Amino acid sequence: MTIIHDEISTIASNFILRPPTWDDLPAVIEMLNLCTQEMLGTQPFSEAMMRSDWTEPGFDVGQDCRLAVDGGAVVGYCAVYSSIPYVRCFLYTRTHPAHLGRGIGAALTGWGEERMAEKIPLAPPTARITVGTSNYHTHEPGAQLLRGLGYSCTRSSYEMMIEMTSAPPPPVWPEGITVRSMIPDQEEKAVYRALDESFRDHYGYVERPLEDGFARWIHFIHNHPAYDPNFFTLAMDGDQIAGFAICFPRDAEYPDMAWVEMLGVRRPWRRRGLALALLHHLFGECYQRGIPKVGLGVDASSLTGATRLYEKAGMSVYRQWDNYEKELRPGEDLVTRQVVN
Repeated sequence: MTIIHDEISTIASNFILRPPTWDDLPAVIEMLNLCTQEMLGTQPFSEAMMRSDWTEPGFDVGQDCRLAVDGGAVVGYCAVYSSIPYVRCFLYTRTHPAHLGRGIGAALTGWGEERMAEKIPLAPPTARITVGTSNYHTHEPGAQLLRGLGYSCTRSSYEMMIEMTSAPPPPVWPEGITVRSMIPDQEEKAVYRALDESFRDHYGYVERPLEDGFARWIHFIHNHPAYDPNFFTLAMDGDQIAGFAICFPRDAEYPDMAWVEMLGVRRPWRRRGLALALLHHLFGECYQRGIPKVGLGVDASSLTGATRLYEKAGMSVYRQWDNYEKELRPGEDLVTRQVVN
């Protein structure tokens, strides 16, 4: 922390860190799209997306977000995402490509760590507390910055995609399974319970109060620009949700691609081909609607075989992110580290 303070004090005359206001929204979107265009060649940020982020339950834009401003221009951005039990947080930090090397990223990251440190008293007293972030695999300036600030690369994730030039194979459902879309305004909580249960043994899971997690999830889906409950697919065994695929028919980066936000199968129904059937069902629904591409994200080191499953379904990796982590306080680790099949 001292290094960050020293850096801020020496560069304060060049830029300032301040909370954003709603009047800053267009400039923030422009700067973030410029960063993404430079790094990935896309411009995914929109007013709808940012309004959803800034109004997420538990997120206080005045307390959990900072802009780096130079002469009135937005040259950096940092948002801190954390929730009960406050044992880990995620930093999203970007620096204007024309202002790299000025210490902006270090200053914003240092501020983010300080913000997370303010929440340490809210965490269980013996819990390990970490801060994490991600960096595009080939973006060396970001990797150098994080390593210099004491972060270690702990894991990677892939973004995978299928591009369909012909109809995908029909799904083969396990015996006793039927499929339908979620009934909106009736089944959201049941779906959330199923997805929370299915991800309990996945790497990175943190147990949190049901109502807190549900409030954030329902805000996210209802404010997503491409929300369509017809693409929330449920695999049912009688009246029980055996598996699910939460999909948005339009991706923020690629308008001709649907995005599978979550795909899961509850433990009693695993190893029966249900996940592959859900994928084939989604592929077919998208193909019929003229959506040729379907993408998703996956833990690159998944011990449940998720990457192999997606490859079997015809998907391939098109992007890799590296996940970095820094320990703020040692203690009992409440984050799932060992994936259970």
